[in-house]
Amino acid sequence: MNLVLLHGAPASGKYTVGQALAALTGYPLYHNHLVVDEVLQRHAFGTPEFIAARDRAWRDYFTQAAQQQTPGVTFTFNPENTVPQSFIDWLFGDLPRQGVGIISVELLATEAVIEARLAEASRRRFRKLTDLMLYRQQRDSGSFRTPLIPRTDLRIDTEKEKPTAAARRITEYFHLC
Repeated sequence: MNLVLLHGAPASGKYTVGQALAALTGYPLYHNHLVVDEVLQRHAFGTPEFIAARDRAWRDYFTQAAQQQTPGVTFTFNPENTVPQSFIDWLFGDLPRQGVGIISVELLATEAVIEARLAEASRRRFRKLTDLMLYRQQRDSGSFRTPLIPRTDLRIDTEKEKPTAAARRITEYFHLC
């Protein structure tokens, strides 16, 4: 199984590129907010209960996908400091021992573009970060510096590449189709 990890800052285009990648590869899109929004119904963001429930849901999903020999999954992920480094270590360490190939793709955009994208109506569909002041506060306080992604195999500037082109580049670069 391939696990395509699309990671980057809020509003860097992870969900949009993930949708295009799912259309090209047939890999299901397991975007971060599927779990976050579900867990938020039971626990406040960042609480120990929230962190544990989110971690459990992510690990269960990927373990099950690997056991079922799913050809691939695309996972969108925003590194932020409520995610324990142990989850990322498990993703890059334990999952490959279960036969999962980790493909790490970082999506990039300038701060000006990220800040403009935060206001897009499509972000409200899921409980994504839309508050510009909160984003700036979190960014400036270092909230997005951890956990550390141990390696990045490909970087894509989503200002320069449209989502379909970015997805095509990923599929070609990693021979996913």
